[in-house]
Amino acid sequence: MAEITDDYENLRVERDDAAGRIVMDSTSDFNSINPTMGDELVHAATELSEDDAIRCLVLTGTDGVFCAGADLAGLDGDERDAPELRRLASSLHDAILQLHQAETPLVVGVNGVAAGAGFSLALAGDVVVMSDEARLEYAYGRIGLTGDGGSTFWLPRLVGLRRAKEIALLDEPIDPDYAVGLGLVTESVPAAEFDERVADYAERLASGPTGALGATKRLLTESFERGLAGQLAAETDAIAGATRTEDYERGYAAFFGKEEPEFVGR
Repeated sequence: MAEITDDYENLRVERDDAAGRIVMDSTSDFNSINPTMGDELVHAATELSEDDAIRCLVLTGTDGVFCAGADLAGLDGDERDAPELRRLASSLHDAILQLHQAETPLVVGVNGVAAGAGFSLALAGDVVVMSDEARLEYAYGRIGLTGDGGSTFWLPRLVGLRRAKEIALLDEPIDPDYAVGLGLVTESVPAAEFDERVADYAERLASGPTGALGATKRLLTESFERGLAGQLAAETDAIAGATRTEDYERGYAAFFGKEEPEFVGR
């Protein structure tokens, strides 16, 4: 694994073959998001998603903590905090939008507590692996705030409106098994196997037909905003567009040659 850059104070940005990794390593306690970290998340997400050699993105935390939300330690606890919270939310949202719009799949590894903005980042993954020592916490209501980071977008789509209201309003910690059952995460694994499992998913996705996978995740998400006719039209455009890729040529040849395809991400 090679370091891409050491220009970050709160992240480790790494490259493992065709997988780009963003490891949150905040200067704030519990990997909380401070203003600098928010800006760095945007930069790292953009840097990796625009690198043609990167075919899968990974987001995780360090030292047994995923992300405990925004760093609120320097705020005042009253209306004077609005500009700073707006800035923090805006940078977080830019990062999440960049990760979501990337053509590459996103694997999120929840290695420890994911609360507040960390909860939101966890939901943003296409594949989410959760350590059996981790937990999810909505947490916003505990300090009298509303959800951000796309949490109010993803929750009802993942678990349904009724369950989403239960999670957000009652705000009970969610253990790994319950998170899997709800559909919030893909899989829970023992902590000792966590890093290997995240790497396995990243390797598998990074060896796939990147353009087709990116178009597929976009079709799935955008299906909530369309009627059937609009979705069918979008599917037609996407499948026709996929024929212009080298991966389609390779997949087609391998299918009729009864071989395993070797995709190149183009």
